[in-house]
Amino acid sequence: MTEPLLSIEGLVTQFDTPDGTVRAVDGVSYDVYPGETVGVVGESGSGKSVTVMSVLGLIPQPPGRIAEGRVLLEGNDLLTFSNAQLRKVRGKDIAMIFQDPMTSLNPVLTVGSQIAEAIETHAPDLEDDAIRKRVVDLLALVDVPNPDDRFDQYPHEYSGGMRQRAMIAMAIANEPKILIADEPTTALDVTIQAQVLEVLKRAQDETNAGTILITHDLGVIAEMADRVVVMYGGRVVETGTVEEIFHSPRHPYTLGLLSSLPRPDTDLERLEPIPGQPPSLITLPSGCAFHPRCRLGNNRERCQFETPELIELGAGRRTACHFHDEMDEQVRLIEQATGAQIEIETEADDT
Repeated sequence: MTEPLLSIEGLVTQFDTPDGTVRAVDGVSYDVYPGETVGVVGESGSGKSVTVMSVLGLIPQPPGRIAEGRVLLEGNDLLTFSNAQLRKVRGKDIAMIFQDPMTSLNPVLTVGSQIAEAIETHAPDLEDDAIRKRVVDLLALVDVPNPDDRFDQYPHEYSGGMRQRAMIAMAIANEPKILIADEPTTALDVTIQAQVLEVLKRAQDETNAGTILITHDLGVIAEMADRVVVMYGGRVVETGTVEEIFHSPRHPYTLGLLSSLPRPDTDLERLEPIPGQPPSLITLPSGCAFHPRCRLGNNRERCQFETPELIELGAGRRTACHFHDEMDEQVRLIEQATGAQIEIETEADDT
């Protein structure tokens, strides 16, 4: 079997605040393989973005610190790298597409010069003409119209969708091994979202990069992901292939996310929201962090006082639920309440 490009192992990231220590990432582990897309989902504050920022060494220290764990890029632990070593990795081996391109791009520099800088940083001997040609080719690859003219334009002269495409071009400029996309379509309308996702797919095909796709949008996950990591309260609560997660969830939080999703293909009688609010990371509930909102737990003592381990159910299939074997009945009850099947069509279903 192919070795993972990136392995996150037992990562713990903490922040010191006036109210106490926030354990924003609490023992997170997952792998990314060449050419695959790992979708990371969960509510705001679940630790999705802090995990990848920790991988890249972008956590402000203080108040943040990485307390435990390893981040292996082809066997090398990035957490042991100096800042100088990490600068050689960022943009070359691992590249990130942030969710707001307007704040990621410098407003007083042309878009072309900023992409060129990303190339020149890692290939200082390349001639200016060769760099410009590479940038123009990248802009064309991500469907920016008139790329030669657009090279000399400023970010405010680009539309929102074009700015995001320019950020994808910058991310793949050095053919990274790992591509991280953090909510890449959040600020875009639906039509532009579809175009940007198509560009992202094409960019991944061009580089064969392993991709981490962070999003709240389960529709995007269904279309783009091969495997899914579900996070809650700073922890991984379920992992599996996209088909396993969408067709047979093994954690009540995953089921809650699926059943609260509007469905264009079905006349839902009503949505079934997850009750309550996400927990404070300063004062997480004892036992399972999800138990105050969980219908399956039903205030059972084990859920309230015993923290569930992330156990293996099969190859790559894991859940952190004491009563995962009761999930089929929960799915049936949700389907009965909403008048629709939980199953959501994934790209694999179309092929």
